[in-house]
Amino acid sequence: MKAIEATTGTVKWEFKEETSSNAGILTTATGLVFTGAQDGNFYALDARDGKPLWNFQTGGQIHGGVVTYLVEGKQYVAVAAGTGLFTFAL
Repeated sequence: MKAIEATTGTVKWEFKEETSSNAGILTTATGLVFTGAQDGNFYALDARDGKPLWNFQTGGQIHGGVVTYLVEGKQYVAVAAGTGLFTFAL
């Protein structure tokens, strides 16, 4: 995954995954980037520099998109992996 400056085309950062990915990418207003990989790893990255902040092994391949939602003022992020749905509070 690469973050590219839209006005200049300059690559700001790059995050190399160990396996290929068909997962979607979600960026939040608070500067987090979420994505997953076929090996089941679900990542949270810092949108400013691409550094990994957090990683969770789901045990199943991640192919779809990541979603975020709000319940009673608390933000959550969810991703489907394998035959399961994983939800995390932010």
